[in-house]
Amino acid sequence: MNTSFVQGGHQGGAYVGQVNGENVSVSDCRGRKKALFIGINYFGSGSELRGCINDVHNVKNFVFSRYGFSEQNSVILTDDQQDPSKIPTRDNIIRGLRWLVEGASMGDSLFLHFSGHGGSIKDEDGDEVDGHDETIYPVDHERAGVIVDDEIHAICVKNLPSGVRLTAIFDCCHSGTVMDLPFTYKCDGEIEVICEDHRKEAAMALLKAGLSYSRGDKMGALGLVKEGVSFLFKPPANAEAQKKAEQEKKSNADVIQFSGCRDSQTSADAIIDSKATGAMSHALITALSQNSNLTYTQLLQQLRDILKGKYSQIPQMSTGRPMDMNTLFTM
Repeated sequence: MNTSFVQGGHQGGAYVGQVNGENVSVSDCRGRKKALFIGINYFGSGSELRGCINDVHNVKNFVFSRYGFSEQNSVILTDDQQDPSKIPTRDNIIRGLRWLVEGASMGDSLFLHFSGHGGSIKDEDGDEVDGHDETIYPVDHERAGVIVDDEIHAICVKNLPSGVRLTAIFDCCHSGTVMDLPFTYKCDGEIEVICEDHRKEAAMALLKAGLSYSRGDKMGALGLVKEGVSFLFKPPANAEAQKKAEQEKKSNADVIQFSGCRDSQTSADAIIDSKATGAMSHALITALSQNSNLTYTQLLQQLRDILKGKYSQIPQMSTGRPMDMNTLFTM
């Protein structure tokens, strides 16, 4: 069943109304705007990326010019900076996430962009449909550890008040539910019931590992072998975990995440127009540059169409509460 927003008026920076009979307040995005951009190339490591810092600058320039965000209300963390406070370490990323949502109130619009490595680990609290938590990798992850989706949710989503909008873009592997948002949407505006068998993903990862090894990329091959083996031991998606997630992770605010791929997929670090870039970040800018009046349903379809045939990844959209996918994208 499609979810529709029945508007009842405007109050204090938000449109008030009902979704599925539940009272909601939807930010008009005319209040304070804050943005956090994180791009990590992991210079000098065995898993160095090329396009993530480019992604940050490209996405930053785009949202500044189109959506009214500004330098003075933004934090940019990239691993090419000299200022230690601007390096995307685990501590600095956590500090940045807290800064982003601090003091948020009705009518505010927040934006989060991450481009870097993502991964998955075994779920310990039973809220993951696929049995694994999703993670992002700070530049110092080998020393300080990864950041798990449960932690991202606790900081960015759990206490965000009604009438605030947080739009997040994650251009990294295994990013489908990296904010632990319980509602994932299909291109027809329906909530997706996730039920995955991971054998196909396992076979694909092992095939890619062989190709990487044949090209001399031993580190890349090893990572893909680990990924393939992890898929083999992933349990199929289960309804109990989905129900638990909807009960415990539902948000009061409008939290909307676009991610580069499903939880079980990898995201491409690509060369487009002779420049290194994340495929998802490039697709987002392309779609909204071609048409700035897209509904959420149309934007999701456009992202998938742009990447289809070029990359195996399938962009995802998830939300903290049921939403009307036929409303126009804004932030």
